[in-house]
Parts: sequence; structure tokens; C-alpha cells
Amino acid sequence: MEPAIETHALTKRYGRQVAVNNLTLEVKPGEIFGFLGPNGAGKTTTLLMLLGLSEPTSGTARVCGHDPTREPLLVKRLVGYLPENVGFYEDMTAVQNLTYVARLNGIRDGGLRHRMEELLDQVGLLAEARKRVGAYSRGMRQRLGIAEVLLKDPKVAFLDEPTLGLDPDGTQKMLDFITDLSRRKQITVFFSSHLLDQVQRVSDRVGIMLKGNLVAAGPIQELAKQKLGVDQERYTLEEIYMRYFREDATATA
Repeated sequence: MEPAIETHALTKRYGRQVAVNNLTLEVKPGEIFGFLGPNGAGKTTTLLMLLGLSEPTSGTARVCGHDPTREPLLVKRLVGYLPENVGFYEDMTAVQNLTYVARLNGIRDGGLRHRMEELLDQVGLLAEARKRVGAYSRGMRQRLGIAEVLLKDPKVAFLDEPTLGLDPDGTQKMLDFITDLSRRKQITVFFSSHLLDQVQRVSDRVGIMLKGNLVAAGPIQELAKQKLGVDQERYTLEEIYMRYFREDATATA
């Protein structure tokens, strides 16, 4: 089966600074891949290259079998993207914002209004559908962002820090949405975050980025066995991550 996301030696430099270094990665169709690392590790830069919003310095990437650099519009039609800071027209309602997004993406089917209401109901915003988005809380904006992602019926959903700034209830709802995307809708989820406990709760596999380098990738249980020497024991992703982090700090000291 063709990977949903595939990179080979993907690299992005800004002058002498290397933001992403020789990233080789594969994400399977329908899985939740947790992409983690500290701020400045190269996570968002990687997302932008996969979305065709930033051109790599070298290396290759394929999303749904297409090159995001050479075929950016085609890739954008096949994927959904929830950025860290979701942008909407604040003087427009949720329905108006979704209608605008649908038109931008060439979605004009006769059942669009019903589909929008169905999506808003799924994310718990149907009662607020005709309220101006400027009055929405951060959690409501994030949920509207999920509805926007789903509106395109994507094959891959890229989520950049989707729970940042949410309260515990909003965080749990967002993690439930992420799980639903994969388990029920069979959408591949590329979930970028530095909140390790949340990544552990929903991810099938994870990748750890440090200083632009992918230092580990695989199921969390396998990484625990490799780094902590534990099997079928209690462990946390934070323990695994900190082991890699300390080793990297020692190696570059």
C-alpha cells in the first residue's frame, strides 16, 4: 500500500541555518502519526513543505502520491490543515466562513448547507453556527477548524499544535476528534505537538525531532523497549523523549 506521506532526505535551509535536515519518513494510510519535539525543532517547517507552502532546499516529499512542490494545488485538494493559530473572518458566522472555504475549494454540491450543519453538529457548534466567529473562544475556533478540515473530505489531515491553549475539557474533545478522524473516517492524521502526554494518548506511531533531525520513529512501545529497556511495563512518552533529548545534548556539548 502506498504511503500517505513519504519523504526522502528532505532538507530546508535558511542561509546557514538548517531547519530540517535529511528527513526520511513514512506515514501509513489511516494512522495517527505524532510528530513531536521542542519549539524550533523543525516540526512546522516540515508541515509547510508537506503542504507545498514552502519549497525544500533538497530532498523529496510525496503526499497521497503527489509532490507538494510540483503539484501544490492538487495536494491541497487532498489534504486538510489545522494551523496552530486558526484564522477566520471574525465578522462572519461559522456557516459563512465554511461557505467561503467551500467556494475557494470548488465545493458547490447542492447538499453543501446540510453538510456544513452536519459537521458543525459533529464538533458541537451547531447551536453557535450563526454567531460571529469574533465572539468564539479559542476552543470553539479550534473545533470550527476541525469542521473546515472535514469539509474537504481529505485523505490526510495535518494538525499543528491543535490543543495548545485549550482547557482540559476542550483538550479531551479535540483528542476525541483526532481519534475519530482516523478510526471512523479512515483519514491519515499527522499530528504535530510538543505536549507529549497528548501525543501518547492518540498516536499509533511517533517521530521525535531535535534540532531539525529525526532522531527516532516508531510505535511508542518499541521506542520504550529500545531506549528504556522496558517491555510490557509502565512508561511515558516523556521518559522516552527525555532520554533522546539528553543524549542529543551530550553529543552536541
